[in-house]
Amino acid sequence: MSESNQAYIIISAARENNLKNVSLRIPKKKITIFTGVSGSGKSSIVFDTIAAESQRLLNENFSMFVRNFLPRFPQPDADSIENLSMAVIVDQKRLGGGSHSTMGTITDISPILRLLFSRVGHPSIGPVNMFSFNDPQGMCPECNGLGRRLGVDMNKAFDKSKSLNEGAILLPDYKVNSWDLNLIVQTGFFDPDKKLINYTEDELEQLLYGKARKVEMNFAGKAMNITMEGIIEKFTNKYIKQDVKTKSERTQQAVAPFITEGSCSSCRGARLSQAALGCRINGYNIAELSALEVGQLIRIVREIDDPVAAPVAKALRDRLQHLVDIGLDYLTLDRETDTLSGGESQRVKMVKHLSGSLVDVTYIFDEPSVGLHPRDVHRLNELLQKLRDKGNTVIVVEHDPDVIKVADHIVDVGPHAGNRGGTIVYEGSYEGLLESGTLTGTHMKRPLQLKDDCRKPSGSLTIKEASLHNLRNVSVDIPTGVLTVVTGVAGSGKSTLINDVFLGQHPDAIVIDQSAIGVSTRSNPATYTGIMDDVRKAFATANKVNQGLFSFNSKGACENCQGLGVVYTDLAYLDNVKLPCEVCGGKRFKEEVLAYKLNGKSIAEVLSMTVDQALEFFQMKEVVRKLQAMSDVGLNYITLGQPLSTLSGGECQRIKLASELHKKGSIYVMDEPTTGLHMSDIGHLLEIMNRLVDAGNTVIVIEHNLEVISHADWIIDMGPDGGSKGGQVVFEGTPKQMIQAEQSITGRYLK
Repeated sequence: MSESNQAYIIISAARENNLKNVSLRIPKKKITIFTGVSGSGKSSIVFDTIAAESQRLLNENFSMFVRNFLPRFPQPDADSIENLSMAVIVDQKRLGGGSHSTMGTITDISPILRLLFSRVGHPSIGPVNMFSFNDPQGMCPECNGLGRRLGVDMNKAFDKSKSLNEGAILLPDYKVNSWDLNLIVQTGFFDPDKKLINYTEDELEQLLYGKARKVEMNFAGKAMNITMEGIIEKFTNKYIKQDVKTKSERTQQAVAPFITEGSCSSCRGARLSQAALGCRINGYNIAELSALEVGQLIRIVREIDDPVAAPVAKALRDRLQHLVDIGLDYLTLDRETDTLSGGESQRVKMVKHLSGSLVDVTYIFDEPSVGLHPRDVHRLNELLQKLRDKGNTVIVVEHDPDVIKVADHIVDVGPHAGNRGGTIVYEGSYEGLLESGTLTGTHMKRPLQLKDDCRKPSGSLTIKEASLHNLRNVSVDIPTGVLTVVTGVAGSGKSTLINDVFLGQHPDAIVIDQSAIGVSTRSNPATYTGIMDDVRKAFATANKVNQGLFSFNSKGACENCQGLGVVYTDLAYLDNVKLPCEVCGGKRFKEEVLAYKLNGKSIAEVLSMTVDQALEFFQMKEVVRKLQAMSDVGLNYITLGQPLSTLSGGECQRIKLASELHKKGSIYVMDEPTTGLHMSDIGHLLEIMNRLVDAGNTVIVIEHNLEVISHADWIIDMGPDGGSKGGQVVFEGTPKQMIQAEQSITGRYLK
């Protein structure tokens, strides 16, 4: 192979999903950005072809035995894919991980911090694992390293203004004259007519927390030894230490109101043993440092001058600096990973790879600009350039014009979505893209226009003195009957204000976010939107048969493939082979079901229609309304039977939107709805938002996209920065007023 060919990843005739025999040469050691409308086939090239083949080839280096334990990647449908290097994939899947996974553990910064404490902390307590809340030696013994524990809600359990005889104990087992209460009274230790508020500290301690001990009592003239323990102690042993879920439902309901989750009383939420918390560096213990924002923490680490610690402190500084560089300086190391947004998750994953020293790797990013304010996009661009300059190939799927500008090479996929896409419409430089006349090129050149005539609100919804997370006593009015956009840099408190505080007060609001819908191959747009129910009824009525026949999850399923349409053959340690079912030919239904027709079409033919085709086919009012809603949100190209698990994040969000469009007088909350949307689709999205408002709804959108911000009736800008430097409202008003506002970072970019 010639030298020039080796400088490219070469793909011949790729056919995954909607790709129409795509052949491509992608330059290595450069930044290549894939653009095009949502559903055009970008991900099919980048993820389903390049990334899948790269991972498959990597796994083939392992022995058959090891491969049993690795995820299996099928060979992509293409004639050939050449010159691949190892791929590192940084996607937007949220970091799960439960309560034991924190920002510090996932970025590998916490282990370095523990090492630092084990070497130079005073007083020294020994090995590294003594500082880990995931290790039995380091965790707080009271809460097992969770920092929180279930306990009794004291305000609900006792009425201290009453005496025992008046019913001061409100817990289920202690009603007046009950066996448990009589036992307490008969011990003679407590005055049953004295109000609890007048008990001495010692008496209260005995009553509530006394440890188990034997007490001699008289029953019907006989002396008996009875085991006594404090009320809280007994309740905790009976209902909290033994999982209450093992009790009967009635007991659970009776006990639940008295149980609350609070900070652990022993470690005060720090999760570690007292020995670990007693060990300090420059006056701070490890929990205090983990609770500091990264921007503050890095300053403290710089002041550590112990020569023993020099290499450890340097490693710590470097990693923390990466977090600062990428704009996550407002996060803390003890932040649990499942509370991070999709964009934050992706940036945390990038940090892991930044400190690596591998070269000639292919880094693949999926819309890395998601959740980034326009101010911070340059940081992302610098990062992509850093990775390239180390000698790596960087491939990015992206819609943000400011990121597209830094590409060395651009591949525009289109011209449209679904079966009207799947071809390459432009390859080349950024300047060439602007003149190419493709949808992407045309929209990159369009100037922003600020809204002139803003609607007048019909009323307002008030948030009063909110102080959750980093919000600083925020009071703000959200106008009703208009389109309100909430803006601000990452970490400024937008999500806390709307998703936590506002939705907490208005639980009936309709939330349209980016979380996945149905990952099963058995759910599709027709079942999700409820169209399928009407279609099954129509087929059943027209053919006078049971409607269960028209479901491939029920009576109508092909028996050979159980309605999956494909049959998997297990070849032990080789890849599973997935073949279309020979009996139904991939149609998922029994032969007899396919004979029943509705207006000349079988159920399988109806499911393979696109939304556009189905709109022409159906006359049923309810079905047409739902199909029209899907068409309105720009999903006219997807088929009714396409598994939901194959939809992109942007498509999932739009199908949720479509199924909620018909409501009136509601509050809609949208969380970054432009995610995954091409510039040409944002116009459609704005039309939908405006239509919702015109129909009498209140629409609240959290967004960084300048085009959406410029079309708002009202803007609430949070800031001024992220984390502890944020949490305030810095501007309220119209787009035209915003560009005059000195204190608003967003206003500067809108200008």
